[in-house]
Amino acid sequence: MKDFSRKDFLKLASLSSVCLTLASCLGLQNQRRGENFSTLELIDRYNSQYEQSRKVFNKRINKYPFVIAMCKSTEDVSAAIRYGKANNFPIAVKSGGHSMDGFSSNDDGLVIDLSQINSVKLWPDRTVSAGPGCTLARLYDVLLPRQRIIPVGSCGSVGLGGLTLGGGYGFFSREYGLTCDSLLEATVVDGNGLIHSTKKNPDLLWAIRGGGTGSFAIATELVFQTYSAPAQMQVYQLKARKLNVSRTKSILRKWFTFCEQIPLSSFSAYILNGHTLTVLVTGFEGCADDLQRSIREFALCMDECRANPPAELAVTLKRYYGSPVSLYFKNSSAGFYRGFKDIEPCIDQVIEKSMHTQGIIYQINTLGGNISNFAFEEASCYPHRRFNFISELQAYWQKPSQEEKLIAVTKEIQSVFRLHGISSHYVNYGSLDFDDWQNAYYGKNYSKLQAIKKKYDPDNRLRHPQSINA
Repeated sequence: MKDFSRKDFLKLASLSSVCLTLASCLGLQNQRRGENFSTLELIDRYNSQYEQSRKVFNKRINKYPFVIAMCKSTEDVSAAIRYGKANNFPIAVKSGGHSMDGFSSNDDGLVIDLSQINSVKLWPDRTVSAGPGCTLARLYDVLLPRQRIIPVGSCGSVGLGGLTLGGGYGFFSREYGLTCDSLLEATVVDGNGLIHSTKKNPDLLWAIRGGGTGSFAIATELVFQTYSAPAQMQVYQLKARKLNVSRTKSILRKWFTFCEQIPLSSFSAYILNGHTLTVLVTGFEGCADDLQRSIREFALCMDECRANPPAELAVTLKRYYGSPVSLYFKNSSAGFYRGFKDIEPCIDQVIEKSMHTQGIIYQINTLGGNISNFAFEEASCYPHRRFNFISELQAYWQKPSQEEKLIAVTKEIQSVFRLHGISSHYVNYGSLDFDDWQNAYYGKNYSKLQAIKKKYDPDNRLRHPQSINA
């Protein structure tokens, strides 16, 4: 644990009185409205819960906030922000704690933890309201038994808030758009602790549809349109082993062409792990014949093709929930692509470095389809809708001693992409290594986001190393 000064001690000593004052005021307000108020819990460095509460999903990230506010309601978040403002703390926001470079925590500041604001309810009009701390696994548990979905990702422990505010995509996005495209309205708390509904603030709704987290407001309730869920899902798994660079590149070229032929309801991923390549393809009812025909043709360049039997959607999705426990990793965007030509000049170097470094995975996923819908583009600040593919560079290790080498290789690969003009990146796959991150994440929309930041968080209270700055 980090040492702290007498000044820090005096701040800690004042926490309980400040918390009680805020809770008392809010409690009286809520009593007048006939509501129940959950007292805000502040966890300092003397608290037995501190060590566990400060941790995030990435074990590589090791930060020590001055205090952690465990919030259970919108009013709690408002109180926490006002406490942070009174004490001149920088404020980081944590829902699921999956920020890849640790932007959901900080050192010597305030972390607002939303994990307990995790309720989820499906309404008679088939909209769903959920808290930002609701995990995707919890969301699926509520929606799928009622035959409903929204286009979210597959990692079960990810928080819905962070996913949505950065855009969000998954198996169903080509058919229904990004996660943020299904967002109808939200309740948010700005950098002054004021509570807003996006019904009355359309600029905020535009901004939180892809504008990233921890910049101008904290979403505490999200309302989504839902869609009819398919009863079953089938996954095809194709593999090629003992690869060299030339064959890997050839398969990649063919995979891009193959992806142009699959139905909008399908998703595909190209996953290079060492000398083994795995291609995943999903299928649903109504497209099986056409999809299988395309897969048979593509499978001619692979070594193995396995079609898993169709299974209930809930059962199949759980296979892709990912690790339930924290890991050591360094993952980041490896760029958006329109097609193979975007990476053809540099892909040999990327494959070579990836293939010969144990622990490195290079993955490309399909986008396109309704993600490119013009109406969605107009209604959100997400700027990358013209790209049909998104890639991710991943590095995993088990011992801290392995970190330096793997991070060095990821930087080398990112440098190759940068030198060859791959400059657009996904904010949810953010990295401190991106120098021009403002344009990389937000493109032409950054200046408008700056104006919204100035309006709702003029003191730059909500911030992290790559937050929007007015």
